[in-house]
Amino acid sequence: MSRTTPPPDDLTGPPPTPAELRSEVEHARRELADAIDALTTRVSPSYQASQLARNTRQAAEDVGGLLSGDGLPAHERRARNAKILLGVAAAGVVTVAVLVIKVVRR
Repeated sequence: MSRTTPPPDDLTGPPPTPAELRSEVEHARRELADAIDALTTRVSPSYQASQLARNTRQAAEDVGGLLSGDGLPAHERRARNAKILLGVAAAGVVTVAVLVIKVVRR
């Protein structure tokens, strides 16, 4: 937060005017309101669900690129998400295969 008034240890200048103080308070209120809005959005279940859906779609596209020969994305988080999705898919295939083998042996 930028300050228009001098820090407490530097009292050599003139004291702030009431208009300057009001301006600083309004600026602080706007910053606080923006921070609260951002936090409210980030903890919103619908926001979290949309982020999860977006990241999953991106990871699926990245896995598709990996399987088609494009390799992993350069972005570290996207590469990690693609690896996780590929691992989950592989675990699902193994689970289904084990269940099918158990059913066939009965």
